[in-house]
Amino acid sequence: MRTLLFIITFGFYAQAAAIILPENFQADFTQKITNPKNKVIHYSGNVRFSNKTLLKWAYTKPTKKEVCTNGQELTVVDHDLEQVSNYLINKGFNFTKILQKAKPHSKNIYLAKYENKNYTIQVDKKKRLQSIAYFDDLDNKVQIVFKKVKYGKGNLSPNVMTCKVPKDYDMIRG
Repeated sequence: MRTLLFIITFGFYAQAAAIILPENFQADFTQKITNPKNKVIHYSGNVRFSNKTLLKWAYTKPTKKEVCTNGQELTVVDHDLEQVSNYLINKGFNFTKILQKAKPHSKNIYLAKYENKNYTIQVDKKKRLQSIAYFDDLDNKVQIVFKKVKYGKGNLSPNVMTCKVPKDYDMIRG
């Protein structure tokens, strides 16, 4: 859960080190987490970012889960477990600051060090985000690859940025 919280609480709006990030962003993603014993977990789904702090991850494999945040609160809707968890975020992944520290390493690769963590950021030919890799607080290697990337202007509708919470799901406050 720490990895999930760490990944999803970042804001995706900045322009630093020539990496282009728009007002809103939509993409399919694959996420690969490798623990120190080389056990690998694969996730996939789609992600949306809007209004500097709003983001929504919709996981489709291996489980169906929605994760939404406004930068201060985090909601996780686990459809397989039929439960909803709400958390206040006290320390998040600040992507804006990471990008401000990003330095070109090669043509499409940027490296950043932020809060004692190293990040590798890959962009495409148009300098749009393609992937992010780092080690989380549990020494898991995390790699997120973005596909079918759509950049846009303006805010996305609040309806597509909110997690759908069925009334009959169990509620957990964290």
